[in-house]
Amino acid sequence: MWHPLRGDRPVSLRSNLLPLTVAFGSGLLMGLAPAPLNVFPLAWVALAPLWVFIARRGADKRTPFTLCLALTWGIGYHGLALSWITGLHPLTWLGVPWLASVAIVLFCWGFITLWGAALVVVWAWLMQLIEGFVNRAQPIAEKSPLNPTHPSAPHLYRSQLPFASLRRVLVGTALWCALEWFWSLGPLDWTALAYTQSPGNLALLHVGQLSGTSGVTAAIVAVNGLLAEAWMSDRQAISHQRSAISRLKLEPATLLSFAAVLLMAVHLLGYTLYVRPLAATNGAALKVGIIQGNVPTRIKLGNEGIQRATDGYTSGYKTLAAQGVDAVLTPEGALPFVWNEPNKLRNPLYQAVLERGVVLWLGTFTAQKGGIARSLLTIAPDGTTTSRYDKIKLVPLGEYIPFQNVLGGIISILSPIAENGLPGTFQQQFETPFGRAIASICYDSAFPEVFRYQAAAGGQFILTASNLDPYSEVLMAQHQAQDIMRAIETDRWAIRATNTGYSSVVTPHGKVEWRSQPRTYQTHAATIFRRQTQTLYVRWGDWLTPSLLGLGAIVVLITRRLM
Repeated sequence: MWHPLRGDRPVSLRSNLLPLTVAFGSGLLMGLAPAPLNVFPLAWVALAPLWVFIARRGADKRTPFTLCLALTWGIGYHGLALSWITGLHPLTWLGVPWLASVAIVLFCWGFITLWGAALVVVWAWLMQLIEGFVNRAQPIAEKSPLNPTHPSAPHLYRSQLPFASLRRVLVGTALWCALEWFWSLGPLDWTALAYTQSPGNLALLHVGQLSGTSGVTAAIVAVNGLLAEAWMSDRQAISHQRSAISRLKLEPATLLSFAAVLLMAVHLLGYTLYVRPLAATNGAALKVGIIQGNVPTRIKLGNEGIQRATDGYTSGYKTLAAQGVDAVLTPEGALPFVWNEPNKLRNPLYQAVLERGVVLWLGTFTAQKGGIARSLLTIAPDGTTTSRYDKIKLVPLGEYIPFQNVLGGIISILSPIAENGLPGTFQQQFETPFGRAIASICYDSAFPEVFRYQAAAGGQFILTASNLDPYSEVLMAQHQAQDIMRAIETDRWAIRATNTGYSSVVTPHGKVEWRSQPRTYQTHAATIFRRQTQTLYVRWGDWLTPSLLGLGAIVVLITRRLM
């Protein structure tokens, strides 16, 4: 009978179902770890089954099936974690027929799922490629001191040498971190393994202050790898009946001890950062008002939506101004029209700023050379716009059409948008009357470098303006989880204003001091503190990933050359 972890070739499709089912199921387990379920302990074991499949087939020529297992795992994880995208349906309010709306939403869900799963496939392929590179030479010579003298002892390969398990863990961890970094350079990124720990595991997330998300991701991958290697070592010991080969390999108990020590060490390191008091480094207090307008996207761009938004944000601004706030933050696209001289002069919210004299951070649209930008503006008490931040990371098909010059005509069929958005640049700095701020708009929250760059440039607090409609509370919770990570990594207070939820106030330790209820109109005033600390991550960026890659390359080359 074929065993899913042995090297013999499966004889039928039926024999492949077990490993495919295990891979898909463990991917689903990883998908249960993020918010809103917050079953974050699952992330520390959910990758191990896939690791076993890949490692046991390291020198196998059946690479396509291994990659199929990786794809299956990735579909399980990313498909479940990103299932909130189905909230786009129905798009009938845009004039899209019901069936076409279903097709568009399924295409979007499938595309972003496969995009995330591609990372897992590339990781599995590279793992097998490197393992094949290490094992490409002949077996170790019979006179080698590592080769048992007993005449019945088999030849040893490099994959069977002591510490081969640790080499695979190092290489696998380095590759995963490098691929997550590479994926973050593109237009789609959301499900880095680190976000499975937010907001449930705040102590561990403080490791992000040292090297960003790579520190958390590296710990998760390494622990999974050690558990997988321990399981394989135990199985091999049984199958070889304590042969010379199995005696040379690390004991399962040793590998499990390494996993336990690593797990405790990273949590202890994060905890020491987590318990540091904030009072000693607090700057001047700043009282900020938040308005959650709750204007559904389906009516937002029409006359009804514009009037509802104008009335709601004007009323909320006046209420918060009466409470003595220093500034008021509104969500992304709070006023859903181009903010220009004719429009602003006759707008009641603009007139309220002139009357009450409280700074307004307004989410709206601005006309720029080459297109329309989604912007956050600082409106001073005298009505002048003193600073502007343009959204950097636009949503493909939702806010712009990718490859429009080449494939625009074809891709536009799948996109309901009529006009391409114009992205901002990483060099933006958001000046306010209270000092420089770190600004972000909605999808920016998934990209740590957007925040790190502004923090390194002197940003003292975080302002996030988001829409989040028409999605469910799953996205709301995950978006808040992303901003919690950004607040911890940069050691900054964060103020979040969303259209439909969850608007919130987050401390530099990731604690949510206040959170709005979803799909309600709400205002809230909170006191935050401006901070000028610089975490190691803010100063140096992601130094861990290149360090792991360099160390892994050295170990692989030494193993290949000297053994």
